Amino acid sequence: MNRNQLLLGAMVCIGLLSNCTTKQQTGGRQSGTPPAEMKVSGESLAELTAPPLVPKPVGNREATKLIVNMEIVEKEGEMADGVTYLFWTFNGTVPGSFIRTRVGDEVEFHLKNHPDNKLPHNIDLHAVTGPGGGAASSFVAPGHEVVFSFKVINPGLYVYHCATAPVAMHIANGMYGLILVEPEGGLPPVDKEYYIMQGDFYTKGKNGEPGLQPFDMQKAVDEHPDYVVFNGKVGSLTGDNAIKANVGETVRLFVGNGGPNLVSSFHVIGEIFDNVHVEGGDLINKNVQTTLVPAGGAAIVDFKVEVPGTFVIVDHALTRTFNKGSLGMLTVAGDENKQIYSGKLTEGIYQPEGGTIQKMPGATAPPAPKAANMEERIALGKSVYAKTCLACHQDNGAGIANAFPPLAKSDYLNADAGRAIDVVLHGKQGEITVNGQKYNGVMPAQVLSDEEIANVLTYVYASWGNKQQEIKPAMVAAKRTH
Repeated sequence: MNRNQLLLGAMVCIGLLSNCTTKQQTGGRQSGTPPAEMKVSGESLAELTAPPLVPKPVGNREATKLIVNMEIVEKEGEMADGVTYLFWTFNGTVPGSFIRTRVGDEVEFHLKNHPDNKLPHNIDLHAVTGPGGGAASSFVAPGHEVVFSFKVINPGLYVYHCATAPVAMHIANGMYGLILVEPEGGLPPVDKEYYIMQGDFYTKGKNGEPGLQPFDMQKAVDEHPDYVVFNGKVGSLTGDNAIKANVGETVRLFVGNGGPNLVSSFHVIGEIFDNVHVEGGDLINKNVQTTLVPAGGAAIVDFKVEVPGTFVIVDHALTRTFNKGSLGMLTVAGDENKQIYSGKLTEGIYQPEGGTIQKMPGATAPPAPKAANMEERIALGKSVYAKTCLACHQDNGAGIANAFPPLAKSDYLNADAGRAIDVVLHGKQGEITVNGQKYNGVMPAQVLSDEEIANVLTYVYASWGNKQQEIKPAMVAAKRTH
């Protein structure tokens, strides 16, 4: 082979690699026309969707004049069970409506501020090339409408938010959302697409304090949120609200982070992202466990679901997930695949030192202190609760919505003390109903003495509106022998 033949071969290889890259990033034909020079054809009304839904793909149609209608609504809504908040919203939801365009579109944006609102607002779209991302052109008082336009020339997934001062307050009250600019030809097709956006909220009352909670500016300045949630509230993606897929399908998540302050460590427990569009752009990372999503940023992740089950969606800064609300679920239905995941095969006793475990002199753990009366039992039980129970059931006994049931004013607990002792002694698996809500999880058996179980249950019964019942060690001992 001569030098020219080698050069030609190299050029063919480069061409093939280039085509492979194009197919990976887009789903169809590309014209090669620079986006800013693309001509538009016709006019259409944008499909807008509330989370977790997204509009139909548009990348395969011609560039067009796209009309977007958005209304700002200030409204009271639920932050968590028994907790409400005055949200400021785009189109009535947190996050605001998902906007889907394709590169080359000319967007005519109509922004209306509902006449019942109290404040002026505007919108800064990170997909806009222009001053303020459109903020200066979109400032609008209650009862007014403004119109501005822009051409989308950079494909990617972008955040939009209110940029009226104080900007952080407007964002912290829920004024953010996502706009997708598909590449020419669209994204590669998948089976399911969903819209998830994280936000941090700062309330006068601490997490779980009931009633209407106003915004706390000092906590926002200190970056100490009471709630970190997906899609505007605790439980927005759990239980009946969980997103769904079937075994063998490919799932794409459009993930945003409104902030205003915290970076998200986005992760789906039990899944590996096949592709991650880093920060929502062209760069694709493969086989990713956790991806960072900055405040005011986004990412696109996709993966094929191979086995059935419930896959928990988290911010892997996990106290946010289990103590402040950033917990969601993907429910996958279908047949088991034992080659990929076996489930539990066996369970037995583990005694690494054999049946005659050696003990160092003086190494015996001291017995748990014994309570002389109910008051002492409650005090000792509070200490056991802090070490053993608090992480799941929380310091106020409220539990975590759709994950760990409440112990506060618990009808399940108060109905049968013997059953409560059994659960602590032997653990519990399967569906139960507590205060009208269904829970389907696992509580392991606790390695505690009779005295410690009596103390912690007495503390729980004496707290948070429960029925003030004392549990005696003899009651636990009787259950342990059955």
